[in-house]
Amino acid sequence: MLKWGLPLVVLALVVGLSVRGVQQRRAQAALEAAPATAVALEIAPSDQLRVQRLPVQRTVAVSGTVEALHTALVKAKVAGELRALRVREGEPVRAGQVLGELDATEYEARLRQAQQQAAAAHAQLEIAERALQNNRALVEQGFISRNALDTSVSNAAAARANLLAAQAAVDLARKALDDTLLRAPLDGWVSQRFAQPGERLGVDARVLEVVDLRALELRATLAPEEVGQVRVGAQAVLQVDGLAEPVAARVARLNPSVQAGTRAVPVYLALTPRADLRHGLFATGHIEVARETALALPESAIRLDAARPYVLLLQGERVVRRTVTLGPRGTAGGEPVRIVTDGLAEGDVVLAGTVGALPEGVVVRLAARAAGQ
Repeated sequence: MLKWGLPLVVLALVVGLSVRGVQQRRAQAALEAAPATAVALEIAPSDQLRVQRLPVQRTVAVSGTVEALHTALVKAKVAGELRALRVREGEPVRAGQVLGELDATEYEARLRQAQQQAAAAHAQLEIAERALQNNRALVEQGFISRNALDTSVSNAAAARANLLAAQAAVDLARKALDDTLLRAPLDGWVSQRFAQPGERLGVDARVLEVVDLRALELRATLAPEEVGQVRVGAQAVLQVDGLAEPVAARVARLNPSVQAGTRAVPVYLALTPRADLRHGLFATGHIEVARETALALPESAIRLDAARPYVLLLQGERVVRRTVTLGPRGTAGGEPVRIVTDGLAEGDVVLAGTVGALPEGVVVRLAARAAGQ
């Protein structure tokens, strides 16, 4: 009896464990199948998007810095100590307005010296001309030779040239003295001060920057394959940092050459003047290149976390992953969209980007419908 009792006990344990394992696997399978059949994810009506044909404005994206079309640096034209600077950042200036001045003591002395030298040259010319007149009379009377007269003519010509050179030196000295006054080269506003009174400035040292905010433009770059779509005069909409409302613009110029290294083509967009626009702000936006009616979806609904773009399509109440072929970017109703050329049909329903990532096969129901049930 003991000989057969131990094997029977072991056999009973093995059979019991096998039956228990089968039961556990069935229970696990039931649990895994339950969410797909019984539990559904609730979504809001705004999380569903119906694929439809929309009037799409095809656009090219641009970004860059807003720059004043007319800017100028006020520089020291002569060397000297900055005696006074009469304007500060943000103050308006007019073309020709005196903004500051350099110490003019040295240049005033040089002007006086040049004027005295010019006066001496003028006196020498008068002496030479009187001598020439006297020698001409003496030649007619035969008291001096023709060679002596020629010498007097040369002396008078040299004196006249010396006077002209001295007068030119006076003009240069006067200009140098006038250059000690720093004048605004254009109408605008002072944007930067590079020097302070008391500093010793060299020639071409920067003192002020003046910008004219009445004409602003965005300098951006386009890839070579995008330039062919853009035309001068094309309309654009820009979003400028710090501004709540978009800014209208148009393509003013296209650069005829590309940038070395990047091979990008600079494009310049003229902005509609506004009081809150500033030189140096960063902006992004789109240039309209064409209009068409096509199947389109908001860019946020396009999933790009796989090798090929896809959308989460609703078939009944179940989520299906559908690969799509995308066309150009554009805008519809002011929102960025992407044209879909293949993979979807008009009337299909896809999930918006606000839903997030969902595995294929998940059941979803509208929250409103669930509440009604």
